[in-house]
Amino acid sequence: MTTVSEASNYATTKPVGEYQPVGWMQWPDNPDYSFQFMRALGAAQEGASTISECFQAGARITPGDDESWYREWTRLGDVNLKRAKDAIASNYVTTAKMNWLRAANYYRSAEFFLDHDDERRLQLLDKMEACSREYMERLEPAGEVVKVPFDNDDYMDAYFLRAPYSEARAPVVICFGGLDEFKDELLHEMPKHAFPRGISLLLVDLPGQGATLRRRRLAARVDTEVPVGACVDYLQARDDVDPDRIALYGSSLGGYYAPRAAAFEHRLKALVSDGVMFDLYRTLVDGKYTADRIASRHLKWVLGVDSFDAVLEKSKEFRLDEVQHQIRCPFLIVEGECDFAGFQFAVESYEYSQKHGLDVTFKVFTTEETGAAHCQVDNPTIGQEYICDWLADKLGIDQSALPQPLRQPCN
Repeated sequence: MTTVSEASNYATTKPVGEYQPVGWMQWPDNPDYSFQFMRALGAAQEGASTISECFQAGARITPGDDESWYREWTRLGDVNLKRAKDAIASNYVTTAKMNWLRAANYYRSAEFFLDHDDERRLQLLDKMEACSREYMERLEPAGEVVKVPFDNDDYMDAYFLRAPYSEARAPVVICFGGLDEFKDELLHEMPKHAFPRGISLLLVDLPGQGATLRRRRLAARVDTEVPVGACVDYLQARDDVDPDRIALYGSSLGGYYAPRAAAFEHRLKALVSDGVMFDLYRTLVDGKYTADRIASRHLKWVLGVDSFDAVLEKSKEFRLDEVQHQIRCPFLIVEGECDFAGFQFAVESYEYSQKHGLDVTFKVFTTEETGAAHCQVDNPTIGQEYICDWLADKLGIDQSALPQPLRQPCN
């Protein structure tokens, strides 16, 4: 057993992180590792990690050692999965459900720094989705695993989650992440805040994301109105969805995907771009991205190209200044003032929208209130609270009139 004096010595000799305007930096000299650690740590507020487990993993990870990163988050995934199985065997349904949710998120964290052709990515995806499904089966009503058909008999992997106690035909938000966030992370980020506001969700892996990328190798596409239009078609065919109250949410690179889609898909009632990517090429050049950065490695995979020069060339197509003026629905831009992707691009997007007469709202999270990091990773709770309140308003939901059980946080 470790003694008090040994523990004290351990604490004083191990390197420690620090709180910065952008949030907690576990390893200040390694921003990529620190950002991903903050992402896992912030999930504790939403029930998808625990603070002590995150710091335990952090103490055992060597920043820059991708194998140590994989090992420690996989270990935590396995620990939580075992807890879930033990709990469900004793009919402790709530405990099992929450451990499955945490296990899914730990497995998601574990795969982040692996090479894109590493077979362990698919192994982790299988475990992650299995845990997500177990979690969704215990929701009330149970979540659904769906395949959204689009573009010549292909499909996108998705989860449909109906808000409890909602209207017979409920408003729905189509949600997706960006370069590296996908449906299984949105599973803990969105429902806790959308459900109490009477909002159902379609969490979808677009081409270039999640299972749609990893299993069928469908690369990202510029014309996101095609897959998003297919999502709208799917939702309007359901008898539990209000076909006239469908909104769209995208974060990070999804902050390009969503406005681009809404510029052409006019059946949408509202639009949120969280961490808007107004011009991907300029983001990469102004941010001085190099081929060895983890984001650059991801972009090669997501865009389906084989070099960083090809990434730069392809990224020139991902720009909003030629299409954003065609958006017809209310438009919310959410941005942290310390966003590494470039706060100035959110300002440009907002000013462009104003110039063209769009119904646009610009919410900036400051360092003083927290949430100032990219997509509010340092404090995702206040980001989702603001976003879901705005969506509820635009979808015509009077929160004071909702049934009391619905107004309680989920999870």
